[in-house]
Amino acid sequence: MDSTKIKKGLGRGLSSLIGDLKTEININKLLISDLVRSKYQPRKLFDEEKLEELTNSIKERGIIQPIIVRKSKEDKSKHEIIAGERRWLAAQRAGLHEVPVVITEVDDLKSLEFAIVENVQRNDLNAIEEAQAYKRLINDFSYDQEKVAKFIGKSRSHITNCLRLLSLPEEVLKLLELKKITAGHAKILVGLENSVFVAKKIIEKNLSVRQAERFVKIFKIKKQSLKKLKDPNMQSLENSIADKIGLNVLIKNKKNNSGSILFEYKDIDQLTKIIDIIKSNY
Repeated sequence: MDSTKIKKGLGRGLSSLIGDLKTEININKLLISDLVRSKYQPRKLFDEEKLEELTNSIKERGIIQPIIVRKSKEDKSKHEIIAGERRWLAAQRAGLHEVPVVITEVDDLKSLEFAIVENVQRNDLNAIEEAQAYKRLINDFSYDQEKVAKFIGKSRSHITNCLRLLSLPEEVLKLLELKKITAGHAKILVGLENSVFVAKKIIEKNLSVRQAERFVKIFKIKKQSLKKLKDPNMQSLENSIADKIGLNVLIKNKKNNSGSILFEYKDIDQLTKIIDIIKSNY
């Protein structure tokens, strides 16, 4: 599928992609129970309010746009949904027993492409689902970022920024999925060691993206200032201990020479190592 066809496909809808595959468009009817969810569906979360609205619409007018399906590889008696899973879910809620479908023959790559096109067109994917869909094209089907950008019809930088979100801690990704923070907030958090802390502050203080950017800048300046003010002897001692035990060490020393020593560990093995060192020496 070349880039010209791709752009036309995104502009005119899924029907153009079906046309590119030279599929004879025959609308059939299948039992709802004969359809199964696609493993290539990038969308995991469905807006409950929008799903209810679609359910009510289907009750009144039926399903206007058929669901696109292919034969299931796992169960030959079933058909796998390529595009239209939300319509399928709403049809079940509306009490329908069968739904209109277009049966087509496509491979796994085309199935994923169909699903991505449908969801991107309708802005149905959250930022994480979108990034995971692009990652799957890259990991499973040997796309590069440039090819993904051409296929979706978005800039290369958009694809790169989307993929970078996946480097965030699981806790931050969950906040994004739950719409506690926006994709704009999440982009600011990428690369921050304290991203979970900052994300919680954004929620607590109800910060806009611009306010969050300022907060992060101020935090970085304070952190750099603290590093500069640290006693060089203490810094040397921290480095010496860190070299010996292989873990990050932070010494907090007050003016009266009382304070604390913080050992940073990243897994249970490193914690066990700290405990063993203490036990063997004291």
